[in-house]
Amino acid sequence: MRRFVVALGGLACATFALASPAAAYEIDPLTRQPLTDVLTVRVRPQNTVPTANATLPADIPGAPSAADPLASTVPQMTAIPRETVPYAGPYAPGTIVVSTAERRLYLIQPGGEALRYGVGVGRPGFTWGGMQTVTMKREWPDWRPPAEMLRRRPDLPRYMKGGIENPLGARAMYLGNTIYRIHGSNEPETIGTAVSSGCIRMTNEDVTDLYSRVKVGARVVVQR
Repeated sequence: MRRFVVALGGLACATFALASPAAAYEIDPLTRQPLTDVLTVRVRPQNTVPTANATLPADIPGAPSAADPLASTVPQMTAIPRETVPYAGPYAPGTIVVSTAERRLYLIQPGGEALRYGVGVGRPGFTWGGMQTVTMKREWPDWRPPAEMLRRRPDLPRYMKGGIENPLGARAMYLGNTIYRIHGSNEPETIGTAVSSGCIRMTNEDVTDLYSRVKVGARVVVQR
């Protein structure tokens, strides 16, 4: 039976869900005041190993090969389609601009255009803004709950191997020396909402596309 787990805000952006709703108070990392909104997300148990018989469509950038044990991943479609839009702002091609209010991510392209993606953003009390750079990129990243979360929830696993059930999804781009990432999600229904602890969520399909276009050192501008 699945259980639900309340995420510890500001300590980890990807959180787990396990079976029935659980209420808890979070602390706003800026005001240090309690938050009463409960954050619940879902993670599916890792009790099976995907086979390599099914593969992602070959036209999806970064799709696993047939030899990849994660090749059975099914692309996640979103109600917010990826599209090319006009862009006349100040940022150079290759820059990522995240509009927290709009819940959209823009990858600036040459020629006055940008690729626009739907994203999930931090819930109230966990939004942030500023400029960072992509300091690291990982495919199917592992997840290790921070010590602060483990002290609060000692029942959580100390380590979760990267894979289709991992809350960080198919790809992760790490931002500066912060705890924040742009990463995939096994909850595509949360894209376009404000439910995370500050990380920028994308569908696995979209984050794989973005990952293939972005280099380490890329500038990231997060607008509140």
